[in-house]
Amino acid sequence: MTDRRRFWAEASEAGIAEAARLHGLRLVEPTVQRTTLPVCDLCSMPHGARERQLLRGQALVIRAVDDKSGWAYGETQADRYSGWIDSAAIYGHPAGAPTHRVAAAQSYAKTSSGLKSAGDVTPLSMGSALVVLDEADGWSRIAWTAGNQARDLFVPSVHLMPIGRNEDDPVAVAERLVGTPYLWGGNSAFGIDCSGLVQIACHACGIDCPGDSDMQEAHFPAAPGDSYQRGDLLFWRGHVAWVADPQTLVHANAHHMAVAHEPIAAAIARIAAQGDGPVTCHARPTA
Repeated sequence: MTDRRRFWAEASEAGIAEAARLHGLRLVEPTVQRTTLPVCDLCSMPHGARERQLLRGQALVIRAVDDKSGWAYGETQADRYSGWIDSAAIYGHPAGAPTHRVAAAQSYAKTSSGLKSAGDVTPLSMGSALVVLDEADGWSRIAWTAGNQARDLFVPSVHLMPIGRNEDDPVAVAERLVGTPYLWGGNSAFGIDCSGLVQIACHACGIDCPGDSDMQEAHFPAAPGDSYQRGDLLFWRGHVAWVADPQTLVHANAHHMAVAHEPIAAAIARIAAQGDGPVTCHARPTA
């Protein structure tokens, strides 16, 4: 059976045609659309449960549309994760590919530049992809379109990094999000889960990474030997954590309801005691 999360990556032409017939979908020529909201849910079905999230400027390849609900069905461009998204969240992005991403944990876009200038503020999460037009006096002017409105907004330049310039320490990226609330299926600095924390850190470092912890466990090679080092991953059934140092994890978890550091030995004992079993894999991602 095709994994729902990998439908567009794995389904046969016959399977796609059958799904379209059963669910009343209109198949369309695959088109790349980018999200226009600061964060939006990628769902299991129209108006369904959140499975992952997309951030401003991230790309979804649209392959089918449900005309009754107004939702679009496709797959993320970054990792080919299939899901549904409200069409209102993806159409109308400025022309041109994003040039920069937000590297700070959180930033904002506002309607005027300058430290003390007035103006409306839109929050931005780490990982948001933006089209920078120019930069002056520490502020990057970005193209911003939402709905039928197009305007320029301004983002602190120090919060941005050119797309294609990779960081070299995924744990350092993850640690910027310490204190971020835990959110099942979350991928942003406003709420994130364990696999979202792994993915956002990997992508900042140019490391391919699927969206969910079981996919990540299957994707990354096992670490040689038994010793832990910074940048390793530990997996449990339904959970994943970064190794910050040989004694310490950093992970998004429901116990703390946040991204937090935790001693490795204490986490292993706690997770076993709550009935989720032992560590199932010790992996070492590489670029």
